[in-house]
Amino acid sequence: MKKLLLSIIIFALAAFAVGCSSDSEGKETTKVKLGISGTDTRIWDFIAEKAEKEGIEIELVKFSDYVAPNTALAEGELDVNAFQTVAYFDVFIKEHNLDLVPIATTVLAPMGIYSDKYKDVKDIPDGAKIALPNDASNQGRALLLLQEAGLIGLPEDFDPNGNVKQVTDNPHNFEFVEVVPAQTPRVLPDVAASLINNGIAQDAGLTPLKDAIYYEGETATPYINIIATRAEDKDNKTLKRIAELYQEEDTAAFIEKEYDGNLIPTFVPLDNIGW
Repeated sequence: MKKLLLSIIIFALAAFAVGCSSDSEGKETTKVKLGISGTDTRIWDFIAEKAEKEGIEIELVKFSDYVAPNTALAEGELDVNAFQTVAYFDVFIKEHNLDLVPIATTVLAPMGIYSDKYKDVKDIPDGAKIALPNDASNQGRALLLLQEAGLIGLPEDFDPNGNVKQVTDNPHNFEFVEVVPAQTPRVLPDVAASLINNGIAQDAGLTPLKDAIYYEGETATPYINIIATRAEDKDNKTLKRIAELYQEEDTAAFIEKEYDGNLIPTFVPLDNIGW
């Protein structure tokens, strides 16, 4: 009986120790597994260095897709993840019936309106050609950006994955030219303006803040990136502290300098993104 009791106590202590350890000075360290997609760890390396000073050890777990980071989080293999936009997250958890929640916003990789001919969207003449990406997610986003710029009108219930057929107001009689996303920079000489997503713009040597004549801001809430965790852990003090470290001014300054305008620190309340 004593052996059984001793085994139970040892097991309980071992279970309690998961996620916690002590450094050489005897200070307790809390370990957090954080999932990301891709290989760019610059922001999280910066935050991990700050977190380490507060006894939080962030272990980055890299994924090569946009599915596994959420399923791994739901299954308890991760404590938190940071790789996705609000729009993607909302659809994914609904389709897969996952009890995940955002705990903070992080950055926006802004789509921009680019032009070789005009310096301001107001200068684009009536009847001009405007190039749009022809895939659903990018085209809907492009149309929302055109509406935000005051160039077109869309229905109030416009789906972010909507298409050009849903334009309700085109006062300047623009001609929309649909092209594959990779072609959006290449058609710039042939159109008045082209809407180019962030990744493709970078590949073409374009930076939204420097080269776009109009680009997304924090009102583009569906496309802001988030930090997510399981609903049961949304009030976890360690995870909330990591979110706070991300949203500190020095992190914002680091992102602005390191990414030269290709990522915009976007720290807004969760109710601004529908949570």
